Amino acid sequence: MPFIDIQVIAGAFTPEEKRRMVENVSEAIIAIEGEGLRPSTHVVITETPSGEWAIGGHALTAEDVRAKRASATAA
Repeated sequence: MPFIDIQVIAGAFTPEEKRRMVENVSEAIIAIEGEGLRPSTHVVITETPSGEWAIGGHALTAEDVRAKRASATAA
């Protein structure tokens, strides 16, 4: 019975985007484990406050994430 914790920076994703994350990750796991475990597949989105998530000593904000997403879409 999997428990998936998706961790994101608060404010970086819309409620609709988070809903799609939950649905798509759930479906990917169920495709592997089988339909019988659908009722036992749990997905949670945990949000860390903007500016309190760091990579390599650099704190990231929701704005940083949105800018990275925009630049990847533009490429």
